Amino acid sequence: MAHKHPPDIDPHSGFRLPLPKREDLPPEDRHAFDRLANPSGGTIKGLKGPAGVRLHSPVNARLSQPLNNYLRFEAGFPARIREVAILITARECDSRFEWAAHEPEALKEGVPQGVIDAIKHRRATTGLDETDAVIIALGREIFGKHKVTSETFARALSLFGAGKLVDLVSLMGNYAATAALLTAFDMQLEPDDVVLPVP
Repeated sequence: MAHKHPPDIDPHSGFRLPLPKREDLPPEDRHAFDRLANPSGGTIKGLKGPAGVRLHSPVNARLSQPLNNYLRFEAGFPARIREVAILITARECDSRFEWAAHEPEALKEGVPQGVIDAIKHRRATTGLDETDAVIIALGREIFGKHKVTSETFARALSLFGAGKLVDLVSLMGNYAATAALLTAFDMQLEPDDVVLPVP
């Protein structure tokens, strides 16, 4: 049986707008298209994801990619920490597309299934590695409670230091902004994507 999308979803892009065509972009922005269309260009899903949405605002695409690359790959976080931070953000924003992209990535980068399940099913963090537990608590408080307790902040500051904590929260905020974009443009999942249970 064919996978049915809502009627306002473009069948080629998977969201509410068609994919931009390279030739329709200003010449100075075509390099952004080329970079984002390349599977090794720093995006997991290529143009069938937030990169394709952002190309409708080429300046946004051009400016957001270096920050995303810095926070993901150059800020000095081990891949496991990065993926836990992205997953807790995706979970707290109920971002199915981000979750589907990053649960397999997290497994690949060594995040234990128990940590993934604690995030996915909003379970207690008792018994988890301290770093994982702190990142999860931080994400739950930022996005769920809209207030970070002094205790959680102190634990995070002790683990990461001021500069790394700024980068960690910025990474989470970057993925929350992406979640907003994916929600507004109703990015669809592929039929075989990992499913995040949402209300």
